[in-house]
Amino acid sequence: MPDSIGYIGKFLILAGVMVAALGGLLLLFRHSAIPFLGKLPGDIIMQKKNFTFYFPFTTSIILSIILSLILYFIGRR
Repeated sequence: MPDSIGYIGKFLILAGVMVAALGGLLLLFRHSAIPFLGKLPGDIIMQKKNFTFYFPFTTSIILSIILSLILYFIGRR
């Protein structure tokens, strides 16, 4: 049992490093990033006089599918 906790800990550290690296890349390339990212049909944008609500619904689904496929193929070793 304690050995499986070690694997979970390593996975969480690796996942955190990957998320931090992705966040850093997005900050570096925020003006020249993928052109369609966040502007797909189905992304929710509500604008009022002094309030804007934005939820990238379709973009989230597509990124989830891509990341799931990447992690599936990495985990098949």
